[in-house]
Amino acid sequence: MTLTIEIEPLSDVMGVAVRGVDLSKPVDVSTQEMLFELFVKHLVLCFPEQRLSAADQLRFANFFGRGDGGDRVKRRDKNKRRTGERGMMYVSNIRENGKLIGVLPDGEMMFHSDGAHRPSPYRATTLYGIKIPSHGGDTLFANLYKAYEALPSQTKKRIENLITRVVYDYEAVDRAHTIAANPVLPRAHHSLVKSHPDTKKKTLYLSRLMTQDIVDLPAEEGEELLLELFDQCEKPEFVYTHKWKVGDLLIWDNRCTNHARTDFPPEEERMLRRFTVSEPDAPVES
Repeated sequence: MTLTIEIEPLSDVMGVAVRGVDLSKPVDVSTQEMLFELFVKHLVLCFPEQRLSAADQLRFANFFGRGDGGDRVKRRDKNKRRTGERGMMYVSNIRENGKLIGVLPDGEMMFHSDGAHRPSPYRATTLYGIKIPSHGGDTLFANLYKAYEALPSQTKKRIENLITRVVYDYEAVDRAHTIAANPVLPRAHHSLVKSHPDTKKKTLYLSRLMTQDIVDLPAEEGEELLLELFDQCEKPEFVYTHKWKVGDLLIWDNRCTNHARTDFPPEEERMLRRFTVSEPDAPVES
């Protein structure tokens, strides 16, 4: 029997809070299908006040595609590429025995889209709040549908068939690192304008942290255009800011959103648990 689901808008830009479902328990197929429809329509879903194990979160991730639940190997090869399968990770600044228990521990992080440097990027990301600082550490989401729709028609025509090169250096903190990224790091080529596979709507697909250049244009011309488009994507009218609470579970659509993080007090603990969601036919190996 399908549960009674209550939804409440998170903002005028995108996103809804979803109540009425306990994700620590199995969920029937009809409810799973309803949640997928909400995900496609609203881009960001927040499930407040959840108490979830890692297994619960992975089960939830599987509602939306193939939850990446492999044994994540944290070592990197000589070219800084991660090895092993995609799996759970913590986004945290907490240390145990002097070593970080997670990744991306401190400070602000520029807008990006998870897995965009792969030929088959992540369909979605799930993030569960375990320890949240008193302030800061917010996650900002940019609606790339709206950013595209608001472009002048002349710009839309100019960018329609352009191809970008995307890279992610795990040590990069700003665009300068992205432009100068190690040539041996894995890269992917993507259309700058994509049609979302579920909605068929056009969306921009680029980000300040990960889009290195436009392969079709001279470097200076391409960088000027990219900077213009980054600014477009990050306009306040296209951005929703999520202020975390313990027990929040978020899922967002990486195919039509970018996300970023605000700074937070380094002396306070922050810990969130992440599972990504891949396309069902994507390679398992990272």
